[in-house]
Amino acid sequence: MNSSISQNNIIGIFDSGVGGLSVWKELIKLIPGNRMIYVSDNAYSPYGPRPHTEIIARAVEISEFLIKNGAGIIVVACNTATAAAIDELRQRFDIPIIGMEPAVKPAAEMSKTRVIGVLATKGTFMGRLYNSTLRRFGTGVKVVEKVGTGLVDIVESGKADTEEGRRLIEKYIRPMIKKGADHIVLGCTHYPFLSEQIAKIAGEGVTLVDPAPAVARHTLEILEKRGQLCDESIIRSEQTRFYATGTVENLKRVARTILPSLDEGFFNNME
Repeated sequence: MNSSISQNNIIGIFDSGVGGLSVWKELIKLIPGNRMIYVSDNAYSPYGPRPHTEIIARAVEISEFLIKNGAGIIVVACNTATAAAIDELRQRFDIPIIGMEPAVKPAAEMSKTRVIGVLATKGTFMGRLYNSTLRRFGTGVKVVEKVGTGLVDIVESGKADTEEGRRLIEKYIRPMIKKGADHIVLGCTHYPFLSEQIAKIAGEGVTLVDPAPAVARHTLEILEKRGQLCDESIIRSEQTRFYATGTVENLKRVARTILPSLDEGFFNNME
């Protein structure tokens, strides 16, 4: 690691699996000068069906690992973990903790039909953050909610382009379109990896709303305010170290679809 980059400039990122790479993709575009550490908690994926207490415990353990390895800011790149654990993390740790906020506001503001779809996990729909966002910004629009059971597994297993994957996506998207949705909120960081398949099923005139770019912009703003932004230019392929609690193979495969130059040595098992 470049000695001129102090530890508190490192960005820690975690998710239940590879979904958070959709956020990491936006972060490396906007913040090319800061080192990053990404943790895939795939030994416990998916988080959606797990009790809040277990998700909180996982989030705390991973955050401690990230901080121990130099993270001065943490991006919880998982909607379910944000819903369950963000308050606990902010109480425990004295560094900025950034979570995922369901993009209901922009979808509602842009919708011409006044119908939006929200595709998310059960944990996200039950969370305080989603429901407060819905109360504040969902007034005046019809919101069609669908729990995307099985979609995280489709992404984690690399089956997005299979017939099984297509049928599952159709099951959730068709009802939204039938009810007139012209915007679909991707309420799980895994779902952007299904954007191509979702767009084909949804058809023209339907906009997919991914919160990842907004989260990256917010992270940039916080780093700037705190003086943690690194201006120096570094080689992007050396920017991030990746860890998995389970096998690293899928993490490696998906990360390389974003940055093909990633070396084998950048991927490790979290101990």
